[in-house]
Amino acid sequence: MTVKINENYLLLESNYIFSEINQRVDKYQDNNPEAKIIRMGIGDVTRPLPNAVINKFTEAVVEMSKADSFHGYGPEQGYDFLIEEIIKHDYAPRGINLSKEEVFISDGAKCDTANIQEIFDLGNTVAVTDPVYPVYVDSNVMAGRTGPMGDDGRYHNLVYIPCTEDNGFVPELPEKSVDLIYLCYPNNPTGTALTKEELSVWVEYARENNSIILFDAAYEAYIQENNIPHSIYEIEGAREVAIEFRSFSKNAGFTGTRCAYTVVPQELIGFDNNGNPHSVNKLWNRRQTTKFNGVSYPIQVAASAVYSEEGQKEIAESIDYYMNNAAIILESLSSLGLRIYGGVNSPYIWIKTPDDMDSWKFFDLLLDEAHVVGTPGVGFGPSGEGYLRLTAFNTLENTKEAMERISKLSI
Repeated sequence: MTVKINENYLLLESNYIFSEINQRVDKYQDNNPEAKIIRMGIGDVTRPLPNAVINKFTEAVVEMSKADSFHGYGPEQGYDFLIEEIIKHDYAPRGINLSKEEVFISDGAKCDTANIQEIFDLGNTVAVTDPVYPVYVDSNVMAGRTGPMGDDGRYHNLVYIPCTEDNGFVPELPEKSVDLIYLCYPNNPTGTALTKEELSVWVEYARENNSIILFDAAYEAYIQENNIPHSIYEIEGAREVAIEFRSFSKNAGFTGTRCAYTVVPQELIGFDNNGNPHSVNKLWNRRQTTKFNGVSYPIQVAASAVYSEEGQKEIAESIDYYMNNAAIILESLSSLGLRIYGGVNSPYIWIKTPDDMDSWKFFDLLLDEAHVVGTPGVGFGPSGEGYLRLTAFNTLENTKEAMERISKLSI
Protein backbone atom coordinates (compact mmCIF):
# COMPACT_ATOMS: atom_id res chain seq x y z
CA MET A 1 0.00 0.00 0.00
CA THR A 2 1.37 3.43 -0.98
CA VAL A 3 0.40 6.73 0.63
CA LYS A 4 -1.27 8.98 -1.91
CA ILE A 5 -0.92 12.75 -1.86
CA ASN A 6 -3.56 15.36 -2.58
CA GLU A 7 -2.69 15.94 -6.23
CA ASN A 8 -4.53 19.25 -6.25
CA TYR A 9 -1.43 20.69 -4.59
CA LEU A 10 0.50 19.80 -7.73
CA LEU A 11 -1.74 22.17 -9.69
CA LEU A 12 -0.37 25.15 -7.75
CA GLU A 13 2.37 27.41 -8.99
CA SER A 14 5.69 26.09 -7.65
CA ASN A 15 6.08 28.98 -5.19
CA TYR A 16 3.73 31.33 -3.41
CA ILE A 17 4.50 34.76 -4.90
CA PHE A 18 5.95 36.25 -1.71
CA SER A 19 8.14 33.18 -1.12
CA GLU A 20 9.44 33.54 -4.67
CA ILE A 21 10.24 37.21 -4.06
CA ASN A 22 12.06 36.42 -0.82
CA GLN A 23 14.17 33.77 -2.53
CA ARG A 24 15.14 36.13 -5.33
CA VAL A 25 15.94 38.98 -2.96
CA ASP A 26 17.97 36.73 -0.65
CA LYS A 27 19.97 35.46 -3.59
CA TYR A 28 20.58 39.02 -4.79
CA GLN A 29 21.65 40.09 -1.30
CA ASP A 30 24.08 37.16 -1.06
CA ASN A 31 25.65 38.22 -4.36
CA ASN A 32 25.59 41.92 -3.43
CA PRO A 33 26.19 42.09 0.34
CA GLU A 34 26.89 45.83 0.22
CA ALA A 35 23.46 46.68 -1.22
CA LYS A 36 21.02 48.32 1.19
CA ILE A 37 17.75 46.81 0.05
CA ILE A 38 14.47 48.57 0.81
CA ARG A 39 11.56 46.14 0.87
CA MET A 40 8.27 47.55 -0.32
CA GLY A 41 6.83 44.31 -1.64
CA ILE A 42 5.12 42.37 1.12
CA GLY A 43 2.33 44.14 3.00
CA ASP A 44 3.92 43.94 6.44
CA VAL A 45 3.81 46.88 8.83
CA THR A 46 6.88 48.51 10.39
CA ARG A 47 5.46 50.60 13.25
CA PRO A 48 5.33 48.87 16.65
CA LEU A 49 2.17 47.90 18.48
CA PRO A 50 0.37 50.86 20.11
CA ASN A 51 1.22 51.50 23.77
CA ALA A 52 -2.41 50.92 24.73
CA VAL A 53 -2.19 47.45 23.20
CA ILE A 54 1.15 46.65 24.83
CA ASN A 55 -0.09 47.71 28.26
CA LYS A 56 -3.17 45.49 28.11
CA PHE A 57 -1.14 42.67 26.55
CA THR A 58 1.31 42.83 29.45
CA GLU A 59 -1.47 42.85 32.03
CA ALA A 60 -3.06 39.79 30.42
CA VAL A 61 0.24 37.89 30.38
CA VAL A 62 0.66 38.61 34.08
CA GLU A 63 -2.86 37.25 34.64
CA MET A 64 -1.75 34.02 33.02
CA SER A 65 1.00 33.67 35.65
CA LYS A 66 -1.45 33.49 38.55
CA ALA A 67 -3.67 30.55 39.45
CA ASP A 68 -6.72 32.70 40.25
CA SER A 69 -6.60 34.59 36.94
CA PHE A 70 -5.16 31.94 34.63
CA HIS A 71 -7.09 31.23 31.41
CA GLY A 72 -7.00 27.84 29.69
CA TYR A 73 -9.03 26.97 26.62
CA GLY A 74 -11.23 29.89 25.66
CA PRO A 75 -14.34 29.90 23.48
CA GLU A 76 -13.46 28.96 19.90
CA GLN A 77 -15.62 31.84 18.68
CA GLY A 78 -13.74 34.38 20.80
CA TYR A 79 -14.27 36.09 24.14
CA ASP A 80 -17.39 38.21 24.54
CA PHE A 81 -15.38 41.20 25.78
CA LEU A 82 -13.66 41.55 22.39
CA ILE A 83 -16.70 40.70 20.29
CA GLU A 84 -18.76 43.33 22.13
CA GLU A 85 -16.10 45.99 21.44
CA ILE A 86 -16.04 45.06 17.76
CA ILE A 87 -19.80 45.39 17.42
CA LYS A 88 -19.90 48.62 19.43
CA HIS A 89 -17.10 50.41 17.58
CA ASP A 90 -16.84 48.90 14.08
CA TYR A 91 -20.49 48.34 13.21
CA ALA A 92 -23.01 50.11 15.44
CA PRO A 93 -21.79 53.62 14.45
CA ARG A 94 -22.54 52.72 10.83
CA GLY A 95 -26.07 51.59 11.62
CA ILE A 96 -25.20 47.90 11.38
CA ASN A 97 -26.73 45.63 14.00
CA LEU A 98 -24.86 42.41 14.79
CA SER A 99 -25.37 39.76 17.44
CA LYS A 100 -22.43 38.23 19.31
CA GLU A 101 -23.14 34.90 17.58
CA GLU A 102 -22.35 36.48 14.22
CA VAL A 103 -18.75 37.49 15.03
CA PHE A 104 -15.91 34.93 15.09
CA ILE A 105 -12.45 35.88 16.38
CA SER A 106 -9.55 34.25 14.52
CA ASP A 107 -5.79 34.38 14.08
CA GLY A 108 -5.88 36.14 10.71
CA ALA A 109 -8.02 37.16 7.75
CA LYS A 110 -5.67 35.14 5.52
CA CYS A 111 -6.62 31.99 7.43
CA ASP A 112 -10.34 32.72 7.34
CA THR A 113 -10.50 33.67 3.66
CA ALA A 114 -8.63 30.45 2.88
CA ASN A 115 -10.66 28.22 5.18
CA ILE A 116 -14.15 29.55 4.47
CA GLN A 117 -14.37 27.55 1.23
CA GLU A 118 -14.36 24.30 3.23
CA ILE A 119 -18.03 24.69 4.18
CA PHE A 120 -19.14 24.97 0.54
CA ASP A 121 -19.61 22.19 -2.01
CA LEU A 122 -16.82 21.54 -4.54
CA GLY A 123 -19.34 21.93 -7.33
CA ASN A 124 -19.90 25.61 -6.63
CA THR A 125 -18.71 28.02 -9.31
CA VAL A 126 -16.19 30.48 -7.87
CA ALA A 127 -15.46 33.97 -9.22
CA VAL A 128 -12.40 36.06 -8.39
CA THR A 129 -11.30 39.48 -9.49
CA ASP A 130 -8.14 39.51 -11.59
CA PRO A 131 -5.62 40.56 -10.30
CA VAL A 132 -6.43 38.92 -6.98
CA TYR A 133 -4.97 38.16 -3.55
CA PRO A 134 -3.45 34.70 -4.28
CA VAL A 135 -4.88 32.97 -1.19
CA TYR A 136 -8.43 33.06 -2.59
CA VAL A 137 -7.34 31.14 -5.66
CA ASP A 138 -4.78 28.81 -4.09
CA SER A 139 -7.10 27.59 -1.33
CA ASN A 140 -9.71 26.60 -3.91
CA VAL A 141 -7.03 24.86 -6.00
CA MET A 142 -5.97 22.86 -2.95
CA ALA A 143 -9.56 21.86 -2.30
CA GLY A 144 -10.00 20.54 -5.85
CA ARG A 145 -12.51 23.12 -7.04
CA THR A 146 -10.58 24.70 -9.91
CA GLY A 147 -9.15 22.04 -12.21
CA PRO A 148 -5.77 22.56 -13.90
CA MET A 149 -4.30 25.83 -15.06
CA GLY A 150 -4.49 26.64 -18.75
CA ASP A 151 -1.83 28.18 -20.95
CA ASP A 152 -3.36 31.60 -20.28
CA GLY A 153 -2.46 31.36 -16.59
CA ARG A 154 -6.07 30.84 -15.52
CA TYR A 155 -7.53 27.78 -13.81
CA HIS A 156 -10.15 26.10 -15.95
CA ASN A 157 -13.03 26.09 -13.47
CA LEU A 158 -12.55 29.56 -11.99
CA VAL A 159 -14.37 32.60 -13.31
CA TYR A 160 -11.94 35.51 -13.64
CA ILE A 161 -13.23 39.09 -13.57
CA PRO A 162 -10.56 41.40 -15.04
CA CYS A 163 -9.90 44.68 -13.21
CA THR A 164 -7.76 46.80 -15.49
CA GLU A 165 -7.19 50.33 -16.65
CA ASP A 166 -9.84 49.76 -19.33
CA ASN A 167 -12.64 49.37 -16.76
CA GLY A 168 -11.16 51.67 -14.15
CA PHE A 169 -10.36 48.65 -11.97
CA VAL A 170 -14.08 48.25 -11.23
CA PRO A 171 -15.08 44.58 -11.66
CA GLU A 172 -17.88 43.91 -14.11
CA LEU A 173 -20.60 41.39 -13.36
CA PRO A 174 -19.82 37.90 -14.71
CA GLU A 175 -21.60 36.87 -17.87
CA LYS A 176 -22.78 33.61 -16.30
CA SER A 177 -24.20 32.92 -12.87
CA VAL A 178 -21.63 32.16 -10.17
CA ASP A 179 -22.06 30.85 -6.63
CA LEU A 180 -19.17 32.24 -4.58
CA ILE A 181 -17.65 35.67 -5.25
CA TYR A 182 -14.42 36.91 -3.66
CA LEU A 183 -14.24 40.69 -3.37
CA CYS A 184 -11.49 42.61 -1.57
CA TYR A 185 -12.03 46.36 -1.08
CA PRO A 186 -10.09 48.51 -0.64
CA ASN A 187 -8.36 46.19 -3.04
CA ASN A 188 -5.21 44.21 -2.62
CA PRO A 189 -3.25 44.51 -4.88
CA THR A 190 -4.52 47.47 -6.94
CA GLY A 191 -5.24 49.77 -3.99
CA THR A 192 -8.49 50.90 -5.60
CA ALA A 193 -11.90 51.03 -3.88
CA LEU A 194 -15.57 50.65 -4.75
CA THR A 195 -18.17 53.32 -4.08
CA LYS A 196 -21.36 52.40 -2.30
CA GLU A 197 -23.19 52.43 -5.65
CA GLU A 198 -20.61 50.13 -7.27
CA LEU A 199 -20.70 47.67 -4.38
CA SER A 200 -24.52 47.75 -4.35
CA VAL A 201 -24.48 46.31 -7.87
CA TRP A 202 -22.71 43.21 -6.55
CA VAL A 203 -25.06 42.80 -3.60
CA GLU A 204 -28.04 42.99 -5.92
CA TYR A 205 -26.41 40.46 -8.26
CA ALA A 206 -25.83 38.06 -5.35
CA ARG A 207 -29.44 38.42 -4.21
CA GLU A 208 -30.77 37.75 -7.71
CA ASN A 209 -28.51 34.74 -8.30
CA ASN A 210 -28.51 33.20 -4.80
CA SER A 211 -24.76 33.80 -4.63
CA ILE A 212 -22.60 34.47 -1.57
CA ILE A 213 -20.02 37.28 -1.52
CA LEU A 214 -16.83 36.66 0.46
CA PHE A 215 -15.89 40.25 1.27
CA ASP A 216 -12.36 40.95 2.49
CA ALA A 217 -12.34 44.32 4.26
CA ALA A 218 -8.88 44.01 5.81
CA TYR A 219 -7.93 47.54 4.68
CA GLU A 220 -11.12 49.43 5.54
CA ALA A 221 -9.32 51.53 8.17
CA TYR A 222 -7.36 53.22 5.38
CA ILE A 223 -10.41 54.58 3.59
CA GLN A 224 -10.17 58.37 3.29
CA GLU A 225 -13.07 59.25 0.99
CA ASN A 226 -16.64 59.59 2.25
CA ASN A 227 -18.35 57.71 -0.57
CA ILE A 228 -16.47 54.45 0.08
CA PRO A 229 -18.26 51.93 2.34
CA HIS A 230 -16.21 50.50 5.21
CA SER A 231 -18.41 47.42 5.45
CA ILE A 232 -20.46 45.56 2.88
CA TYR A 233 -23.28 45.56 5.44
CA GLU A 234 -23.74 49.25 4.78
CA ILE A 235 -25.46 48.03 1.62
CA GLU A 236 -29.12 47.10 2.04
CA GLY A 237 -29.67 43.35 1.77
CA ALA A 238 -26.01 42.43 2.20
CA ARG A 239 -26.67 40.47 5.40
CA GLU A 240 -28.50 37.91 3.28
CA VAL A 241 -25.64 37.34 0.82
CA ALA A 242 -22.25 38.30 2.32
CA ILE A 243 -19.57 37.15 4.75
CA GLU A 244 -17.12 39.85 5.86
CA PHE A 245 -13.49 39.41 6.93
CA ARG A 246 -11.65 41.98 9.07
CA SER A 247 -8.17 42.10 10.59
CA PHE A 248 -6.18 43.91 13.28
CA SER A 249 -2.98 43.37 11.28
CA LYS A 250 -2.84 46.48 9.14
CA ASN A 251 -4.68 49.00 11.31
CA ALA A 252 -3.13 48.07 14.67
CA GLY A 253 0.12 46.32 13.75
CA PHE A 254 -0.96 42.75 14.58
CA THR A 255 0.86 41.10 11.66
CA GLY A 256 3.18 39.34 14.12
CA THR A 257 0.62 39.05 16.91
CA ARG A 258 -2.25 37.58 14.88
CA CYS A 259 -5.83 38.55 15.52
CA ALA A 260 -8.75 39.07 13.16
CA TYR A 261 -12.45 38.35 12.91
CA THR A 262 -15.10 37.18 10.49
CA VAL A 263 -18.77 38.15 10.41
CA VAL A 264 -21.28 35.52 9.29
CA PRO A 265 -24.86 36.84 9.51
CA GLN A 266 -27.66 34.63 10.77
CA GLU A 267 -29.68 35.31 7.61
CA LEU A 268 -27.09 33.67 5.35
CA ILE A 269 -28.39 30.38 3.94
CA GLY A 270 -26.87 27.60 1.82
CA PHE A 271 -28.56 24.52 0.42
CA ASP A 272 -27.82 20.79 0.39
CA ASN A 273 -28.17 18.56 -2.66
CA ASN A 274 -31.85 18.02 -1.88
CA GLY A 275 -32.55 21.74 -1.79
CA ASN A 276 -32.90 21.94 1.98
CA PRO A 277 -31.73 25.23 3.55
CA HIS A 278 -28.95 25.35 6.15
CA SER A 279 -27.49 28.15 8.25
CA VAL A 280 -24.03 29.14 7.00
CA ASN A 281 -23.40 30.68 10.41
CA LYS A 282 -23.92 27.31 12.10
CA LEU A 283 -21.72 25.53 9.55
CA TRP A 284 -18.86 27.99 10.13
CA ASN A 285 -19.32 27.66 13.87
CA ARG A 286 -19.12 23.87 13.53
CA ARG A 287 -15.98 24.13 11.43
CA GLN A 288 -14.30 26.44 13.94
CA THR A 289 -15.19 24.38 17.00
CA THR A 290 -13.76 21.29 15.30
CA LYS A 291 -10.60 22.71 13.73
CA PHE A 292 -9.73 25.81 15.73
CA ASN A 293 -8.96 26.26 19.43
CA GLY A 294 -9.38 30.01 19.44
CA VAL A 295 -7.05 32.99 19.76
CA SER A 296 -5.12 33.21 23.03
CA TYR A 297 -6.54 35.22 25.91
CA PRO A 298 -3.65 37.76 26.08
CA ILE A 299 -3.94 38.45 22.34
CA GLN A 300 -7.67 39.10 22.58
CA VAL A 301 -7.20 41.38 25.57
CA ALA A 302 -4.55 43.26 23.58
CA ALA A 303 -6.92 43.54 20.61
CA SER A 304 -9.68 44.93 22.81
CA ALA A 305 -7.33 47.81 23.73
CA VAL A 306 -7.49 48.94 20.11
CA TYR A 307 -10.96 50.30 20.93
CA SER A 308 -9.88 52.34 23.95
CA GLU A 309 -9.61 56.11 23.56
CA GLU A 310 -5.81 55.89 23.63
CA GLY A 311 -5.80 52.91 21.26
CA GLN A 312 -8.00 54.69 18.72
CA LYS A 313 -5.75 57.73 18.82
CA GLU A 314 -2.59 55.67 18.33
CA ILE A 315 -3.87 53.57 15.43
CA ALA A 316 -5.12 56.75 13.74
CA GLU A 317 -1.58 58.11 13.98
CA SER A 318 -0.18 54.94 12.39
CA ILE A 319 -2.70 55.02 9.57
CA ASP A 320 -1.87 58.69 8.92
CA TYR A 321 1.82 57.77 8.93
CA TYR A 322 1.40 55.07 6.29
CA MET A 323 -0.96 57.16 4.18
CA ASN A 324 1.59 59.98 4.23
CA ASN A 325 4.06 57.43 2.84
CA ALA A 326 1.51 56.58 0.16
CA ALA A 327 1.16 60.25 -0.77
CA ILE A 328 4.95 60.55 -1.10
CA ILE A 329 5.04 57.53 -3.39
CA LEU A 330 2.16 58.84 -5.50
CA GLU A 331 3.74 62.28 -5.91
CA SER A 332 7.18 60.90 -6.69
CA LEU A 333 6.10 58.32 -9.24
CA SER A 334 3.63 60.70 -10.89
CA SER A 335 6.45 63.18 -11.43
CA LEU A 336 8.27 60.47 -13.39
CA GLY A 337 5.34 60.16 -15.75
CA LEU A 338 4.34 56.69 -14.55
CA ARG A 339 0.68 55.67 -14.55
CA ILE A 340 -0.22 54.82 -10.95
CA TYR A 341 -3.35 53.81 -9.07
CA GLY A 342 -4.40 53.25 -5.46
CA GLY A 343 -2.73 54.93 -2.50
CA VAL A 344 -5.77 57.08 -1.73
CA ASN A 345 -8.00 54.68 0.19
CA SER A 346 -5.39 52.00 0.79
CA PRO A 347 -1.67 51.59 1.54
CA TYR A 348 -1.02 49.94 -1.85
CA ILE A 349 0.21 51.64 -5.00
CA TRP A 350 -0.35 49.87 -8.32
CA ILE A 351 2.14 50.93 -11.01
CA LYS A 352 1.81 50.44 -14.75
CA THR A 353 5.25 49.34 -15.90
CA PRO A 354 7.01 51.71 -18.34
CA ASP A 355 7.24 50.85 -22.03
CA ASP A 356 5.07 47.73 -21.63
CA MET A 357 7.85 46.06 -19.64
CA ASP A 358 6.75 42.75 -18.12
CA SER A 359 6.26 42.59 -14.36
CA TRP A 360 9.30 40.51 -13.44
CA LYS A 361 11.58 42.57 -15.68
CA PHE A 362 10.46 45.75 -13.90
CA PHE A 363 10.92 43.98 -10.55
CA ASP A 364 14.49 43.11 -11.56
CA LEU A 365 15.15 46.66 -12.74
CA LEU A 366 14.10 48.15 -9.40
CA LEU A 367 16.07 45.56 -7.46
CA ASP A 368 19.25 45.73 -9.57
CA GLU A 369 19.46 49.50 -10.06
CA ALA A 370 17.59 50.98 -7.09
CA HIS A 371 17.77 48.13 -4.58
CA VAL A 372 14.01 48.51 -4.04
CA VAL A 373 11.72 45.48 -3.80
CA GLY A 374 8.16 45.53 -5.13
CA THR A 375 5.73 42.76 -6.02
CA PRO A 376 5.34 41.81 -9.70
CA GLY A 377 1.72 42.25 -10.70
CA VAL A 378 1.61 38.99 -12.62
CA GLY A 379 1.93 37.21 -9.28
CA PHE A 380 -1.64 38.31 -8.58
CA GLY A 381 -3.06 36.86 -11.80
CA PRO A 382 -2.88 37.25 -15.58
CA SER A 383 -4.42 40.72 -15.57
CA GLY A 384 -1.63 41.84 -13.26
CA GLU A 385 0.96 41.41 -15.98
CA GLY A 386 2.50 44.76 -16.83
CA TYR A 387 2.05 46.13 -13.32
CA LEU A 388 3.98 46.19 -10.04
CA ARG A 389 2.73 46.78 -6.50
CA LEU A 390 4.49 48.89 -3.87
CA THR A 391 3.36 49.19 -0.27
CA ALA A 392 3.42 52.23 2.00
CA PHE A 393 4.20 50.13 5.07
CA ASN A 394 7.90 50.89 5.27
CA THR A 395 9.37 53.69 7.38
CA LEU A 396 9.12 57.31 6.28
CA GLU A 397 12.90 57.47 5.88
CA ASN A 398 13.04 54.34 3.72
CA THR A 399 10.07 55.47 1.66
CA LYS A 400 11.74 58.78 0.84
CA GLU A 401 15.04 57.03 0.10
CA ALA A 402 13.35 54.51 -2.18
CA MET A 403 11.62 57.24 -4.16
CA GLU A 404 14.86 59.17 -4.49
CA ARG A 405 16.58 56.10 -5.87
CA ILE A 406 13.79 55.33 -8.32
CA SER A 407 13.74 58.95 -9.51
CA LYS A 408 17.31 58.53 -10.71
CA LEU A 409 16.47 55.60 -13.00
CA SER A 410 15.98 55.98 -16.71
CA ILE A 411 12.33 54.94 -16.92
